[in-house]
Parts: sequence; C-alpha cells; structure tokens
Amino acid sequence: MYVVTGGAGFIGSACIWKLNREGIDTVVAVDGVSGTATPENLRSLRIQELLDKQTFIRQVRDDRVPFPVEAVIHMGACSSTTERDLEFLAENNVRYTRDLAEWCLACGVRFIYASSGATYGDGSLGFSDDDRLTPQLRPLNPYGASKQAVDVWALETGAATRMAGLKFFNVFGPNEYHKGPMSSFVFKAYHQFKEEGRVRLFRSDRADIADGEQQRDFVYVKDCVEVVQWLLEHPDANGIFNVGTGRARTWNDLAAAVAAAMEVDLKIDYVDMPAELRGAYQYHTLAETQKLRRAGFNRPFRSLEEAVADYVRGYLAQPDPYLQA
Repeated sequence: MYVVTGGAGFIGSACIWKLNREGIDTVVAVDGVSGTATPENLRSLRIQELLDKQTFIRQVRDDRVPFPVEAVIHMGACSSTTERDLEFLAENNVRYTRDLAEWCLACGVRFIYASSGATYGDGSLGFSDDDRLTPQLRPLNPYGASKQAVDVWALETGAATRMAGLKFFNVFGPNEYHKGPMSSFVFKAYHQFKEEGRVRLFRSDRADIADGEQQRDFVYVKDCVEVVQWLLEHPDANGIFNVGTGRARTWNDLAAAVAAAMEVDLKIDYVDMPAELRGAYQYHTLAETQKLRRAGFNRPFRSLEEAVADYVRGYLAQPDPYLQA
C-alpha cells in the first residue's frame, strides 16, 4: 500500500494522480477528514481509503498500522507562510513528520517528505541544497522554520541518508483551488484577467528591483510529482533535494505567460505589499538542481510558458478543472 499524507491537498493529490497514471491504485490518502463527502481533489482519483490524519499518526505512534505499507509520501503539513501558531506548527509540521519518518525507517518503508524553498530565507546564503549549508539557513517565517527543523533533524540523526526530502520552490498547477490566499499567482491571475481584464502584482520595496521584477523559481506540479515518482523507483537515491526548474523568472513574466495562454491583453496594476509580508518576502529564489541531477534524475522540467499554458488551457478553462486518474 502507498500512503500519501496531505492526499486531499494540492501536491498530495497530484502524487496520487501520478501513481494512478502508473497503474497504482493501492493508495491510502491521509488528510484532515471532515464529513462523508469525497474531497474534490480526490473525486476523480483511485484510492483504497481516505484516513483521518490524527487516526493515522496514532496508529503509527502505537506501531499498529492495520495494513502493509510499501511507501509513504508525506505531503501533509500546514503550508501557510503567514501561520503564527508555533505550537501548531511544531506538532503538525515537525513532530508529525519526525515520528512518521522514524516509523518508516524502523519498518523499512520508503519515506519521501516535503520540505520547502522557504527554508532559504532571504537567499543571502544562496540556494544550494548542499548538506553543509542547510544548518546555517535562516527562514523568514515560522512555516519555513518548521520545515528547516525537520531538515536539520534528518541531517543530524543520519536519517537523510535513508530517505528523501524535497525542497519545493514555487509550485503551481491543478488541484490547488482550495488553498485560498496560498494559491498560486497563476490561479489568481486567471480569475483576475477573466473577471477584471487585468491583474495585480506587488510593488517592489527595493530601489534596485523594479515593480514586478522580483524573481522566483516557478515549478509546475506535474514536474514535481515526476521527481516523487522517480524517487519511488530509485530507493537508493536519498538526501535532501531542491525541486525547481533551476531558472528564476519574474512575476511580470508569469503574468505575461497567463495572458498569452488566455489570449488576452497584458494589463498589470502594481499594489502595495501587505504589511505582514514586509521583511518576510523573498525577492529572489533559484533552485540549484545539480544534486538531484547527480543522483540520477534526468527528466526535463517544462518551461514557464509551457507549464502555464497546460494549466490554463487544460484545467482552469475546462468545466472540470481537477486532475483525472
């Protein structure tokens, strides 16, 4: 059985989609279950069971998981970069991950977990996933700090040599529709263009960077799950890896890509950055991907324009925008 935590979420459901496309439907999705309705992200995917995340971690901590497990893909976490409840992040993002990892390692179960490019903070130390740099990183928000705590624990205990952590950069794509303020700019821009004929981007607070010229490594969720699938197929490839395209693009580039995919005029309004983001905003991110390539992953990543076009035309513009098994 394959367990995917955060299975009803964005990257988690995309991982299940990829497993289904590989002919695998022996999947248990773990998430915060409420009510009896099937979550939208899972409606068209094939799973064996949807299990509450607290029920699952109790089974793990008691060593009483009632089904055989081949691999755990741990995408479940609070992903809000504005979350300020430190105890909630410590339990939900740190202790949950650590306990699950320890159980998997003790049982010989393949473990792959989500870290984040947010661990790199303001980027002043660069964006290398070299293990020697990782303990020195200083994230800009509690969410990034929670991911950093797991990465440092994995390195200090040696667990990182027996499992895989993935530092996802700016991920966008199908099945992110429930994320609200944390949804990608592509999703927001599509609806802004459709409803208002123009989009909004943050002004720059730095004199050396023009409005909309802040840069991020935007990566398509379909490429992210290719990395996860490859790691499942190569259990000897272990460590903490960046997952990004290795190319930084501007928010203006991203807005232009959405407009081109929608075949509308590019019109941008620049607005002030919210007070809660000032001092905690990354002006530049760029995944160094050599470590993942040296491990053997050689599949190409889509260009920004290719990925945005696939997302906009193949999903956002469709009556049913969800990933289909």
